[in-house]
Amino acid sequence: MTLLTTRRTFGLSMAGLAATPLLGRDAVAQPRELDIRGGSFRPVNIAVTNFVGDAQQGPALASVVTNNFRRSVFLQPLDSKTFVETISNPDQPPNMDSWRMINAQYVVTGRTGRGADGRLRTEFRLWDVATGQQAAGQQFVTDPNNSRRVAHIVSDAIFSRITGEKGCFDTRVVFIDESGPKETRRKRLAIMDQDGANVRYLTKGDDLVLTPRFSPSSQDVTYMAFGQGDPRVFLLNIETGQREVVGNFPGMTFSPRFSPDGQRIIMSLSQGSSTNLFSMDLRSRTTTRLTDSSAIDTSPSYSPDGSQIVFESDRGGGQQIYVMGAAGGSAKRISFGQNARYSTPVWSPKGDFIAFTRQRAGSFGIGVMKPDGSGERIITEGFHNEGPTWAPNGLYLMFFREPGGQSGPKIYMTDVSGRGEFPVTTPSFGSDPSWGPLLS
Repeated sequence: MTLLTTRRTFGLSMAGLAATPLLGRDAVAQPRELDIRGGSFRPVNIAVTNFVGDAQQGPALASVVTNNFRRSVFLQPLDSKTFVETISNPDQPPNMDSWRMINAQYVVTGRTGRGADGRLRTEFRLWDVATGQQAAGQQFVTDPNNSRRVAHIVSDAIFSRITGEKGCFDTRVVFIDESGPKETRRKRLAIMDQDGANVRYLTKGDDLVLTPRFSPSSQDVTYMAFGQGDPRVFLLNIETGQREVVGNFPGMTFSPRFSPDGQRIIMSLSQGSSTNLFSMDLRSRTTTRLTDSSAIDTSPSYSPDGSQIVFESDRGGGQQIYVMGAAGGSAKRISFGQNARYSTPVWSPKGDFIAFTRQRAGSFGIGVMKPDGSGERIITEGFHNEGPTWAPNGLYLMFFREPGGQSGPKIYMTDVSGRGEFPVTTPSFGSDPSWGPLLS
């Protein structure tokens, strides 16, 4: 028996989705403390059973959830071939002894199918094997076309319940889709789910597009386009398709990026031999100069509270990373790797790390350091890795890798500790990913 408590505010009209908590009559098990960054880290074993009800939707939904967990590093989905028990009634507690036999710590059960109104109804329950109690449960009602998205939302709910951290599965990523020969490569702005599914093209490829950046607070994207004349900075709303020119600046414009509240963008403008940082208020279109030097200052990124900016500059004679106040002023160098050049710094949404690209002795590494420059750590290294972007929960990074030759760049995902690295499959070559905010 279950108690269903109604909650009809899901807050996302684009999905047409309604959600209700699905709670057991007994006390719900409390989440465990999981040390996801410490040296004693061990992934949590979780069994995701097929969702009963729909012979096609059920296994497909369970497969998406399982793949999300497999790439999460922190949750380890067990092979379904080892399952001892077959779940026929997801409302009833599983036989915990059967799951202890295969070292499962949590079990996911659920059902999915179309209701009389034709809408897809999906529910899940998360069971704690140690206590035998239900740890989480929820029901979703939506258009059948949103089935994969429901799987991502289920994944986020389970991930958050077990780890105590926010999920990042119900998110999208903009990137540059690259196709054709290397010398005449076509570059289109595209968007996909975080796992590489549901790719949609946002530009036709008539203009060369570069450096797309997702707003951390909305479904807006800013990017550069090279068409006729000088490059222009565009602002694109993903849902409406509305596109507008933010600015058509004299000289070259580089790396536009949003402020945390989405009300400003910061960019670098090249004038003569120098490149300086500027911010623009998107409401008034007022532009403010932030640096004024003969150096090349570029790739700016705001701290999550908007009070500081990290950027790369050669003002000290080499390409290094600096931090300064958001209004400009004096800057402090924070990168000091021996015989190394640093670029593409990006502040974590948590505020605890700055990700970067480091080039040394022909090798390109993706790494992180604390905002004061301490604790530098390379997560992955290879021939040509570049362009890190943070998941909205600050636990994962995406970047792209260029193998050289006639091949092209591909996108990869890794956790912040470097315990796992996974390719993100795109239709063609893919580069310059930018991770968007949670949709739910």
